[in-house]
Amino acid sequence: MCMSKPRGLRARYSSGVSLIEAVMFIVVVSVALVVVLKAFDIANQGSADPLLRRQSMAIAQSLLDEITAKPFGSAATDVPADGYLAGPVTSATRASADDVDDYNGFSMSGINRLDNTAVTGLSNYRVSVAVVAAAFGTVPASAGWRITVTVTDPSGAQLALDGYRANY
Repeated sequence: MCMSKPRGLRARYSSGVSLIEAVMFIVVVSVALVVVLKAFDIANQGSADPLLRRQSMAIAQSLLDEITAKPFGSAATDVPADGYLAGPVTSATRASADDVDDYNGFSMSGINRLDNTAVTGLSNYRVSVAVVAAAFGTVPASAGWRITVTVTDPSGAQLALDGYRANY
């Protein structure tokens, strides 16, 4: 004797997904996906252009490294008669800067190498440098420089990078 369920009971216990459930699932997943993608879009629009920022950082770091590699110096050591440059330097005289304080007031429109040749693609950047006496840690102001390199990118955004140089 075969004990099978009647036809009506078998249909009621069958498994699977109805058309309405499938459509509801697709709608819910679509809405969630739109929300997540919109959040990514907003985050991307709110961030600064990373290429301009990274380029500005590279320019500032390069110039700060150039300046801090110079001897400490002071206005008293800048004797033009002895062949020393009494700053501020210009793009043309930058290669002859002999100490850190010569860079105070330095600025250039368009980025140039030390030999004053233009760097391709960087003509819309501007740089300015300020060198001021500063105390830091155990270094008194008479033996320390604070160097601020400010780079303005083509969009007008400014990036300032500070460094310190001690008379050691």
